[in-house]
Amino acid sequence: MSDTALVVGIVAGESSGDALGAGLMLALQARHPNIRFVGIGGDAMLAAGLVSVRPMTDLNVNGFSEPIRRAPELLRIYKELVSKFKENSIHAFVGVDFNVFNLLLARGLKRAGFPTVHYVSPSVYAWRRGRIARLGRAVDLLLTLFPFEPPLYQGTSVTAVCVGHPMADAIEPLSPVAALERQQQALSSFGLAAEVTAVALLPGSRRSELALMLPAFLGAAKRIAHKEPDIHFLLPCPRPELEPMVAQAIAEQAPGIAITLVSSSARTALTACQVALVKSGTSTLEAMLLRRPMVVSYRLGKLTYRLVRQLLRTEYVALPNILAGRAVVPELMQDDATPQALAEAVLAQLHRHQIQGKALDKLAANADDLQEFERQHLSLRRDANRSAARAVSEYLGWS
Repeated sequence: MSDTALVVGIVAGESSGDALGAGLMLALQARHPNIRFVGIGGDAMLAAGLVSVRPMTDLNVNGFSEPIRRAPELLRIYKELVSKFKENSIHAFVGVDFNVFNLLLARGLKRAGFPTVHYVSPSVYAWRRGRIARLGRAVDLLLTLFPFEPPLYQGTSVTAVCVGHPMADAIEPLSPVAALERQQQALSSFGLAAEVTAVALLPGSRRSELALMLPAFLGAAKRIAHKEPDIHFLLPCPRPELEPMVAQAIAEQAPGIAITLVSSSARTALTACQVALVKSGTSTLEAMLLRRPMVVSYRLGKLTYRLVRQLLRTEYVALPNILAGRAVVPELMQDDATPQALAEAVLAQLHRHQIQGKALDKLAANADDLQEFERQHLSLRRDANRSAARAVSEYLGWS
């Protein structure tokens, strides 16, 4: 097939998908210089050459009720996309995460005869495994981030290929000496001396997450500081609109505690710290790739938690534990995630790694969790953008 004929429909509905989509687009362009893309995405995908049907913000939905309230508008966007894809005679559709909307769209397009690709497997390993059969009615090719996911689709109509995780490509494995230098640079960026012991607090980036997680995390910080007064805390808040809320919580719930509110992404704080207290989610993967010992926690509303517990089909919720298939990092969930329990777990991690008052290069070389972090990093480091582009090209016969 001539490259001049290739047109791809592609849709991402949030910032993480925008980054994934842009990486895939650029890698496909490297293989097929005249390929075109039409659909919905954010700034990164627009910079990569996306012809936008709608702003990505038109797809923004939160919680359980908002998608229901916005159903008529989302249906109009769905129909507009289908019309635009047919008008452009796309040769394939790629849905990037944003599972509910993109899988509905993929199912309709597959019925109309278009090849469909979905980038990022739904969490079928965790709950609702019945979705695997429904996924087969929507998706021809599934690009997964984690190597344990393709076996879940064996015996189905879905071709699943693990392409690795772009974050594992972006974060370079470092020697202990280089890691120490990087840590000291990060500490210096916060105005902290190289010998300072720092703990990163990552309670989440959404208002609802902060409402549930921040009080327990700040309570833990108070108890840690009572035991170890010289510890400094780093609390990233990547959303400027939430900074006043977080700053007020710090002033009211942890007065006098050495907490730096970080107005940026979490990576610099994770690089600077010796141990992280992290809400379950992608940040646990980032901490793992940066070789940071961690304590993982999560809290939900009581009714939501009861529902999730009934649906959950995995023993673990922290990505490092799921990837390893065993408890590598401590998990404290829901009622177990008290400030006292979180503080004790963080202090145990500090003392177990003999980090308190010592340099990073003094870490025990045989620390089980750090060795496992390295193994998982290497398993996920697969040049994800190029691997995804190659998988799409080969499956669709574009090579």
